[in-house]
Amino acid sequence: MKKIKKEIKPKRVYELERVGNARTVQLYADGFQSLTRKEKIFAYYMVRAAIAGRTIAIDQTNRYALQILNLCEEGLRNPRGIPAKTLKEIGEYTKLFWINNGMYDHNTARKFVPRCTPAEFEKCLRIAAGKKRGSLEYRTELVRTFRQLKRAIFDPSYMAVVTDKTPGHDFIAQSANNFYEGLTTAEVTRWATKGNEKNPLNSKVIKKNGKIEELVWRAGTDSIPEGMYASQLNDVISNLEKAKRYAASKHQAKTLDLLIRFFRTGKLSVWEKYNISWVKDSSNVDFILGFIEVYMDPRGQKAKFEAVIHFTNKEQTKLMRKLAANAQYFEKRAPWNDEFKKRNVKAPIANVVDVIVETGDAGPVSAIGINLPNEQNIRQRYGSKSVLLHNVVAAYKASEPNGLLEEFCFDQAEVRRAKKYGQTADDLHTGMHEVLGHASGKVSDKLKGDPADHLPGYYSTLEEARADLVALWNVFDPKLKELGMVDSDDVAKEMYDSYVRNVFLQLRRISTGYQLEEDHMKNRQMVVDYILRNSKAIDTVKRRGKTYFHVTDYNKMHDMVGRLLAEVMRIKAEGDLPAARSLVDTYGLMINTAWRDEVIKRIKKLNVSAYTGFVMPDLSPVYDKKGSIADIKVEYPLDLTKQMLEYSMAEE
Repeated sequence: MKKIKKEIKPKRVYELERVGNARTVQLYADGFQSLTRKEKIFAYYMVRAAIAGRTIAIDQTNRYALQILNLCEEGLRNPRGIPAKTLKEIGEYTKLFWINNGMYDHNTARKFVPRCTPAEFEKCLRIAAGKKRGSLEYRTELVRTFRQLKRAIFDPSYMAVVTDKTPGHDFIAQSANNFYEGLTTAEVTRWATKGNEKNPLNSKVIKKNGKIEELVWRAGTDSIPEGMYASQLNDVISNLEKAKRYAASKHQAKTLDLLIRFFRTGKLSVWEKYNISWVKDSSNVDFILGFIEVYMDPRGQKAKFEAVIHFTNKEQTKLMRKLAANAQYFEKRAPWNDEFKKRNVKAPIANVVDVIVETGDAGPVSAIGINLPNEQNIRQRYGSKSVLLHNVVAAYKASEPNGLLEEFCFDQAEVRRAKKYGQTADDLHTGMHEVLGHASGKVSDKLKGDPADHLPGYYSTLEEARADLVALWNVFDPKLKELGMVDSDDVAKEMYDSYVRNVFLQLRRISTGYQLEEDHMKNRQMVVDYILRNSKAIDTVKRRGKTYFHVTDYNKMHDMVGRLLAEVMRIKAEGDLPAARSLVDTYGLMINTAWRDEVIKRIKKLNVSAYTGFVMPDLSPVYDKKGSIADIKVEYPLDLTKQMLEYSMAEE
């Protein structure tokens, strides 16, 4: 009998390449082809909208960023004749630029520069420009632009930090982002306090001829003039209009109408209506799109453009739905004062999703969970929407190198617990952080306005800490066993172990300097350092020249989590800026450089990158004989350069 050969499927590729201290990983959207034709076409146009707005986020990072990127891409598009060494160095710089949406490291907020010389960079541009029609004039203009931007590209001390929140520094004058120009913190504060700032979320503030002006980000209408980013926003709107024809429901179409109107008018009253409509929509293919997160603004007001297009992973959603359905139970048992507890928690929409594309502030570097909207008044009155990014988590795990646990766990018992319960604990932490954490609590009735307005420079760190602490507080609750979400207290112990261990491990991302800038990293250190310094629940042990973090008493750590959580909630609810400043600056700001140097040395042999940039799935239409879209095909480019140059061509 003839043997039938078993088909062997090729092994899926995740990690693609290392670029400096980062790596690129392919993201897969399994399940996309199971969507309906209508859902796939809707997703396709939403993806095009996401790509159309990508350069807004790059420009927001630094006012020279787009010009610098254009110079870099010119060389990569026309590589013939460029010396191999120069091409490689400019290529690496450009890849880091794409991954970070600018020339600032995702973790340190500090500027990185090319490893080639200015002369080598200029020669590359001359060679690349020589291949264009009318090349002499074009080359002259290109070189002139390069020389004007030489300092911005090559001087690491010029515009050195994208968001500088160092105590004693001028947060606005010393931050390099493009939200403010020619201003100090004192000037902006005086101007805003007088009620001059009409669009705190979606505007740039500049000083021109001694006068402060607010430039709103909008496409414009017949009666409202164009604002900043009008060209990009018109492209976004064009694709949203096409997507609207394939919306899942009248409600989703109405939600898109409101988003389009916001992009046209720039009116925050419309943005509020959009968010209220969006938070009520539970369509299978959904989106996050707009000016959303305020981490890059030192005042915590102005938002960076981002887009996430995704679809629900129905099998994986059960975990999130159980948490959402029991949100009131957990709110009632929160350790903070009753006056800050919600009485009628609106169960948030909670889904596990698979991402199709992330751009702007959302990608290529990706979160693993998201809870929106950020506006506190909408959360309290209408609820929120939480998503756990399933395929992002899967790609992180599949591409993770071996040996981390063995190198950094305190003992073999911790290693075994991490291997058995690590994924469960991670998923549960993310779920509780997003579904229960960000959606919980209410502000004091005496507080006027949003807490973020009262806690400039500190709100984002505190809110992320609060959400983390909610997860750490609730993980020992017996309700989780009752719901079938955990089967052992070892899940909770692993969550505590891993949280403490990761604060030590995250130091590898800060290769230079002595303080943290990124809010999530700052919040995690604040939590662990507070417990470490104020109790004996956590200990540091030195063995054979290596430092280990060790939870010595889980019950005591749980008590300390509750104590800190109650205080963080109070600070947010009352807008207590002095207390926020004291807490974050004391425990979350400064790093132990000796520990940092040790971690970098120990981790070097494990080939672990500091962070990951994802290459997204590509969607392309399949047409029938009549020229109509019959289907949408999903492909995986496995190449960051190819994808990003295609994105740039699509935006032109």
